[in-house]
Parts: sequence; structure tokens; C-alpha cells
Amino acid sequence: MARPAGDAAKPIIAVFNSSSDTVELLRTVLEAEGLHTVPGHIADLKKGELDFVSFIEHHQPAVIVYDISPPYDTNWTFLKLVRSSQPVQTCRFVLTTTNKPALDKLVGATEAIEIIGKPYDLERVVEAVRTALDGAA
Repeated sequence: MARPAGDAAKPIIAVFNSSSDTVELLRTVLEAEGLHTVPGHIADLKKGELDFVSFIEHHQPAVIVYDISPPYDTNWTFLKLVRSSQPVQTCRFVLTTTNKPALDKLVGATEAIEIIGKPYDLERVVEAVRTALDGAA
């Protein structure tokens, strides 16, 4: 999926989550903020149905919004593998989770944003993406 015509100036935000509904929710919120998004499903990565390196090389996202779901230790290890991919080295990450205290207890302190369905959660994600974009500039 290439960038739509006329969107050349919009930064690309990749949204990876295990829930299709959450991917669409985050895409809707980020696109309403004037950002271009591309979806990714973590299950597709794990099954090898989505070539992560090709996805990143093709879309060249400035920021990746990536969810850590239970089991936290396994999915944290998978994230470390994802982040070690060469084309991802320049990407900024915004991490989300549904239970930050449980994640932090298992893997140590993280900067993950807890998303539990409140509008404020989505505002925090948008704010974190904007901050990550400012840092990438």
C-alpha cells in the first residue's frame, strides 16, 4: 500500500496491534490528526504472513505504534526481535499495552501507554506520536 497522492508531506505512522478493532480505532484517531497510517497485525508478523522488513522498507514509517499484549514476557521478547531489524533502527516507537503495571512488573519500567478504552488514552497516544515525530525531525 503506497502513500495516497497528495500525502507526500504527511508522516507515516505504522499501527501494530493484536486487535483489529484497536488498529482501526488508533488509525481513525491518528488520521483525524492529519497523520497517514498503515496497519499491521502482530499475529501476522508472528506467523510469518507479513514480512516486517519489507513492510518497513516499503512504507518507511516515522513512528511505529506497537502494542504489547499478554503474555507480556513473550511479547516483550518478540518486540526486542522486531526492533533489532536493520530498517527499524531509525524508527521511533510508541508502545501501548492494556496493563502497564503487569508489563512493568515482568520486564522492568517501560514507557508504554496503557490503553483501556478511555478517550484520554487515545489523546496520550496522539501526544506521544507527535513527540516522537518532533524527535525524528
